[in-house]
Amino acid sequence: MTTPDDPAPPGHRIASENTTRIFVPVNEIGGGTSANGAFINPVQEFNRDLSITAITMWSELVEEEKRANFEAKQRKKAGGKGKKATSDAAAPAAAPAQRSASEQQEPAPAGAAVEGFAKEGQDVADGAAATASAPAGQSAGHSEWFYSFTLLEALSATGLRAIRYAKEIPKVKWVLANDFSPAAAATIRQNVALNGLGPDESAGGDKLGKVRVNEGDAIGLMYSHRDEKRRFDVVDLDPYGTASPFIDGAVQAVSNGGLLCVTCTDLAVLAGSNYPEKCYSNYGGTSVKAEYSHEAALRLVLHSISTSAARYGRYIVPLLSLSIDFYVRVFVRVFDGANEVKKAMSKAGTVYVCGGCQRSEVQPIGRTTEKVNEKTGDVNYKFQTAPSIAPGAECDECSGRYHVGGPMWIGSLHDKAFCERILKHIDEKGEKYGTQARIKGMVTVASEELDAPFYFTPTRVAGHFHCTCPSFTQVSSALLNLKYSVSRSHAIAGSIKTDAPRSVVHDVFRAWTKKNPVNMRKVKDNSPAKALLEKEARHQEIDFTEHPRALEMAKSTKVKLVRYQQNPTPNWGPLPKAPRGPAPAEGAGAAKKRKREEGDEGEEVA
Repeated sequence: MTTPDDPAPPGHRIASENTTRIFVPVNEIGGGTSANGAFINPVQEFNRDLSITAITMWSELVEEEKRANFEAKQRKKAGGKGKKATSDAAAPAAAPAQRSASEQQEPAPAGAAVEGFAKEGQDVADGAAATASAPAGQSAGHSEWFYSFTLLEALSATGLRAIRYAKEIPKVKWVLANDFSPAAAATIRQNVALNGLGPDESAGGDKLGKVRVNEGDAIGLMYSHRDEKRRFDVVDLDPYGTASPFIDGAVQAVSNGGLLCVTCTDLAVLAGSNYPEKCYSNYGGTSVKAEYSHEAALRLVLHSISTSAARYGRYIVPLLSLSIDFYVRVFVRVFDGANEVKKAMSKAGTVYVCGGCQRSEVQPIGRTTEKVNEKTGDVNYKFQTAPSIAPGAECDECSGRYHVGGPMWIGSLHDKAFCERILKHIDEKGEKYGTQARIKGMVTVASEELDAPFYFTPTRVAGHFHCTCPSFTQVSSALLNLKYSVSRSHAIAGSIKTDAPRSVVHDVFRAWTKKNPVNMRKVKDNSPAKALLEKEARHQEIDFTEHPRALEMAKSTKVKLVRYQQNPTPNWGPLPKAPRGPAPAEGAGAAKKRKREEGDEGEEVA
């Protein structure tokens, strides 16, 4: 076994992050991207820290649910008629253990990869003899019972993420680290051994290891785990670029109530306006050309996951959806349920975006109505197509033309209770994470976000009016005084989310221009600004008096939390995709590599 003090093998260097040290392959061209896909990117530590936190909190939530379900069944049994008290008392001991899909796997077949590393054509997950979460016969109600789960990192590269998951998430039973590249799989094996997570041949040891390595196609691997007994409890997709090719397999390979973690770095497609055809082919919807394009990117990814899951009678519940730096990251639970699948139609919609003032109108695709039976209390659902909002070809605010975006997810982006779990965890154990300040800052803003789609920034709206810009407090106070709700958005600094229509926001700025007049000689005829300024306000009495809630939001910014990340280093951002095949010859293509400061090498690995 490799020890932590062992020097790096030829062609490698040692990198460390939190509890983990790994060997990183390097080439001679700048020391950056290696032939097997490893590249230096210090910003991605936040992604891994956040993922560890989210998966840990999800596992605690599932354990609580299983205990609650067990206790509810026991209460139901105790209240049943015709059952003896003695048999009721014996029920907890005799009840079968509640197990996750990972705990229902069959024993290892003959010839399994006992070293913990897959042979060609063999899936190491097949060799996972289920280890009980408690002694035999004990259930979720037993004091010694605990929940454990399996996790698939489908695109593992160096294995850093998989190793950190195995070392830092308490309830992980084992992690399967997969990569298509033979060189990457070899590196993962080295790193697993370096961290002491490989096969343990000692008496009572895990003969497959806590981190198991598979060399193969991620899509094929996930499709081979569609059977309920072979599903993973957590599936993590962190590809270079889009995750769209992997989503269909992922929603089938995750257990009922399991967690799906998805990263997409192709924001030029998701949040840009130059590739609508590519966005549609990848995600089933088109991007929007507006300042809230990063929120639209999140909603496009969630829509893609939702529609993929619905094909198999499954639905999603977003726990946390974040636009971070140069990528989006979403954490969603996947459930089975026919009625909830039918509701997915009412959580999707198209968006009409004005090309002049960026006003948005959301057109739901469907609607769900509930009717409660007065006698039984049962709830009956009726599913219908939604009536058209018919905004017309032109915006009635600025006469600009509408453009269509989506379909996209129009439901909630975050689960507030889950966000509070994360914040509590960070308060109690935040010293474990190098990026705890940013996790707390970003999740705090996410937990306070309104569910209303899309945000605006006062500076952009002021630009539409060609006027001086009111402060965040002034704009939010005016909306709050009109009895609308206001919050920030995590996606961009200075943003405001509100349930007020955009016409009301424009009325606030019209009132502002009366106090701070616009030089009309600089406003062109037939321009959006001219139309916005000349339109009569619907709300004549706009009160800019400072509202307590607005002052509270302004005061909260003085607390030292990293809510919005600044460019931290010269090599910030996505790096070039690793080439396929053998490493290039020394000096080849050096001019195409991004220049880096000498001191930036050896930071972290994505």
